[in-house]
Amino acid sequence: MCTVLGAGVAGLCAATALAERGANVTVIDPGAVAPASSLAGGMLAPMCEGESAPDTVVTAGRGAAEWWEARIGPLTRRGTLVLAPARDQAELKRFARGTFGYEWVTPNQLETGLEARFAQGLFYAEEAHMDPRRALSLLKERAKGLGVRFTARGRAEGQVIDCRGWAARDLLSDLRAVRGEMLLVEAPDVDLSRTLRLLHPRFPCYIVPRGLGRYMIGATMVESDDSGAITGRAVMELLSAAYTVHPGFAEARVLECGAGLRPAFPDNIPAIRHIGGRIHLNGMFRHGFLMAPALAEQLGNDLMGGLQNAG
Repeated sequence: MCTVLGAGVAGLCAATALAERGANVTVIDPGAVAPASSLAGGMLAPMCEGESAPDTVVTAGRGAAEWWEARIGPLTRRGTLVLAPARDQAELKRFARGTFGYEWVTPNQLETGLEARFAQGLFYAEEAHMDPRRALSLLKERAKGLGVRFTARGRAEGQVIDCRGWAARDLLSDLRAVRGEMLLVEAPDVDLSRTLRLLHPRFPCYIVPRGLGRYMIGATMVESDDSGAITGRAVMELLSAAYTVHPGFAEARVLECGAGLRPAFPDNIPAIRHIGGRIHLNGMFRHGFLMAPALAEQLGNDLMGGLQNAG
């Protein structure tokens, strides 16, 4: 018997991996607060993350797209295009030095909606993205199909796997919060088909297509445990950065603003910890959808052995 606490990306991946191995799993999640993963970009971009993340994240993250596709169906596999304004070409070269798996491209030949203001870009063809809310919903349904029970309250029984994210700070003294803010916009004058990352010394951002003319623009990274609403400064900075990529964002309709707290350990590497009989799967930082599958598989193998029921 296993009890998973939390139904964000870490909790759902853990519950799925355990159930696939034949475990009897219950997920307890009050559902009062949406998980930080519901505000994520949904990018599976291990090579790009290598610019600032250690090899551990890059290596483990390279299997994430296949893991998700095996459980929720096809992803959008159109790669990641990294851009920088002409005055910030040094940023593009710095990014290239810290990563691999790219080719130098002329951006508007990949994305015809881009103006010729970007002379060069880095294209990471292997990378993918997905709608995180849809992915979480589909993964939850798969878990239910494997016999996982979901409840808003109850007593934790058997082996407890704590995937509560920032809420687990009561037991993880070195956990900290990294605030992220995002926008969801509808921009009929913009036509982009893949994730774009804009490198900028002050206002970096990413833009992820959501279909039907909608785009997720994110995401600030602030060392803060303030869980309040998005700030005016963040809205202006994100929209300004998006406008730098495509002037059509000036007429975008803002459909949603959001702010969430990402849980992070001091080294920013997601990890499994065993403390007082409880297993913690936490510290996802900005790598939740990328790293949760690998950690969930490690957890499943540690507790249940090899995969028994992945069909």
